[in-house]
Amino acid sequence: MQKPILSLAAATVSTLLAGTAAHAAGAGAIADSVIAEQRAALAAKTKGAGFGPQSPRDIEAAAGSNTRSFQAAPDYAEMNLCNIHFHENAEHRGGDFTTFAGNGDGHGYGTGYKYDGTLTAAELAPLDHPVGATAHGDLQPGDTIEVHYVHSTAQVQPGPTLGSCLSDAIKNPQLRVEAQVFVLVNDENALDFNTLAWIGKANGLHQASNIPSDTGTPVQYAGSTTGPGYNEDGSPFQVSWSVRPKVAKVNIHSVAKWLEDNVFMEDHAHGVRNLVMNPDLLSDISH
Repeated sequence: MQKPILSLAAATVSTLLAGTAAHAAGAGAIADSVIAEQRAALAAKTKGAGFGPQSPRDIEAAAGSNTRSFQAAPDYAEMNLCNIHFHENAEHRGGDFTTFAGNGDGHGYGTGYKYDGTLTAAELAPLDHPVGATAHGDLQPGDTIEVHYVHSTAQVQPGPTLGSCLSDAIKNPQLRVEAQVFVLVNDENALDFNTLAWIGKANGLHQASNIPSDTGTPVQYAGSTTGPGYNEDGSPFQVSWSVRPKVAKVNIHSVAKWLEDNVFMEDHAHGVRNLVMNPDLLSDISH
C-alpha cells in the first residue's frame, strides 16, 4: 500500500523490475550498512512519538511489542473497495515468498521478496514487448508482485491512490488491505488479472469479488500503509491487513492489458518498503 502525499494521495513511485534495467541496477545494490542506517533512522524518528504498528512484516513471525491499538476494520465484504495497486516483489515475507531479492537501490527498487517455487521454460518464455515499463525496468515472466486490494468504511468510489479511500464526510475511515502475491507467467491458461481486479457491487458496496480464496488462510494483523517513502519515517495510517500465504500464477499478458486501462490510473508496479523488523513497531499476532 503506497505512501500517501499531500492530500493523502499515495506517492506515485516507479519500481525496479526484473528486466534488463533492473538486472543492471541489481548489480549495484546498496550495502547492508545503508539498510541498517535506514532502520536506525526509522527507529529514532518513531521512538516515543506514538506511532502505531507498521507494515510490511514477516507474516510467520508473530511477536511484536507495539501496544498502540485500534479497532480492527470489518470484513472486506462489509466495506467499499477503493483502490487496487501492486508492488514489484512482495513487500511482506512468508509463506511461498521468502526469497530475498536483495537490498536494491535503497528507494524500494530491486528489493522485497520473490516466489520460492520453480516455473517451466514455457511459463518463463520472454515477451516481445515491454509491460509496465518505467526508467527502472519492466515486468517480465517470473517476476513476483504483491497486489493490494484496499477497502474503506467511507462512502467512496474506486479510484486512484489512498485519497480515493477517504471522503469529505469521513476523513478517518477504517482501512483494510487484502493482500495477494502472484507470480507472472507467460501462460494464457493462468489467472486473468482483469478478472481478479474486476469490480462490481454487492449489497450496495463496491467489491472485487474475485480475490483468490484458495491461497491459504490469510494472516491478519494490525499495521500501516507501506511503500518506500516510509523507509525512514513512520506511517500515521492505521490499516487492518489480511495477507494470503500462498502464491498464485497470473498471466502476464492480462496484467499488461489491465495496466493500459483501469479506473485506478495504475500503469506500473510500485516499489517496496523495507521489511519492518523492529519489535517496537510491530503488533503482536500470536493470539
